[in-house]
Amino acid sequence: MTPRTISHIIEPNMVIEGAGVLLRRSFGPHASNKFDPFLLFDHFAFNNPLEGPVRGFPTHPHRGIETVTYMLEGTVRHRNSLGNQGTIAEGDVQWMTSGRGILHEEMPRRSANGNIYGFQLWVNLPAAEKMSQPRYQEVTAGSIPQVQKDGVTIRLVAGDYEGIRGPVTEIAAAPLYMDVKLDPGARFSYPIPSGHTTLMYVFEGTGEFSGEVVESVSMVVFNDDGDQIEVKTEAGVRFMLIAGAPFKEPIVPYGPFVMNTREEIEQTLRDLKNGTFIK
Repeated sequence: MTPRTISHIIEPNMVIEGAGVLLRRSFGPHASNKFDPFLLFDHFAFNNPLEGPVRGFPTHPHRGIETVTYMLEGTVRHRNSLGNQGTIAEGDVQWMTSGRGILHEEMPRRSANGNIYGFQLWVNLPAAEKMSQPRYQEVTAGSIPQVQKDGVTIRLVAGDYEGIRGPVTEIAAAPLYMDVKLDPGARFSYPIPSGHTTLMYVFEGTGEFSGEVVESVSMVVFNDDGDQIEVKTEAGVRFMLIAGAPFKEPIVPYGPFVMNTREEIEQTLRDLKNGTFIK
């Protein structure tokens, strides 16, 4: 198999979202659609006392996308227009398919150590499913397979690893989404089909990715010039591995909405105004 090379490395920018939430953003929705089928990746932490009181994301709409929340520390209290409500705890995942429209609220809470730490990924929906029925998958930490082998620990949220399948299924993009931790001196390789967008978000430690040393915190973007990714580390490293086949469709992003045409965005805004956004 041929190892992929690195296209470039993104240093996340600090942004404010919701009701004053401070985030590290690697990329957000853009008409260029460079990371198709992925639209956004945020790393959130509320661990600096200067940030003040913990804020969150009061009720807001989404259409045309899927949002994925993965908590490492702390919790997020949530509720949405489908009637779902509950708490995303440490190690849990919430995979929400907004489809034709959903309203939801996410309010974080600190852990016993005073920290909140996690990620949010946005995944696009293809044109044929933009107006599909909204749905929601809540995955508890205990139901996420954990594989340990040769100094590598993997938590598999979506996709396959050596015959083991992640609990999140029936996603249009059929993505790979896994949390990978390498002990000092460990190596990791994984086959990824040619043509699939491949990203790695390095959030702890330092590793050598396809021969290039990468330190946390960084988003690694790979070229489409091979069919395998390779990682090794001397001191230890942890990263999110994200991969999926692009839809290769034009997109028009507008805040929490991502559609295929400007006319569809205008219709979305009319639906909000007219009270027909939620059915």
